[in-house]
Amino acid sequence: MNRRQWMSIVGISLLALLAGVLTSQWIYRSSLASDPAIEAFFANPWQGPDGKPIDTQQWKGKILVVNFWASWCPPCVEEMPIFDKLQAELSSKNVLFVGIGIDSPSNIRQFLEMTPVSYPIVIGGMEGSSLSKQMGNAQGALPYTVIIDAKGKATSSKLGKISEEELRSAIKTAL
Repeated sequence: MNRRQWMSIVGISLLALLAGVLTSQWIYRSSLASDPAIEAFFANPWQGPDGKPIDTQQWKGKILVVNFWASWCPPCVEEMPIFDKLQAELSSKNVLFVGIGIDSPSNIRQFLEMTPVSYPIVIGGMEGSSLSKQMGNAQGALPYTVIIDAKGKATSSKLGKISEEELRSAIKTAL
């Protein structure tokens, strides 16, 4: 192979790398939830894993960390101990974590028997997946986390596993 062919291959490879990086940034981009989407979140007739209705009006005026997850999603499950820890730590600061299970009620109940958490979990099902998209998750992938301030405005969102540092920073912004 001569030098010119080699340089062409290197140039094409660099262009492909750049295209991949830019595409991945676009794929994992999420937008902030709109006011109507947040209103839909509060208006949705959520049920707990036990089938009992959840009164979301009690959530208003709090900083909410809304996490869309599923029991079959490893990154979702990996986040839960951090959420549980921060719920205990930040509850006195008017912060409430809410998990929306995009899974069957029986799978969620079975999962929570083995992995209990201290924050509310609601059954999302397909409606939850649709609401996730309305709240900025264009890809519909999991996990997806939205921070809503005490005034009911989305302040940040993250598609994919969120680290404790990212979460603390996002909550601090909403305080």
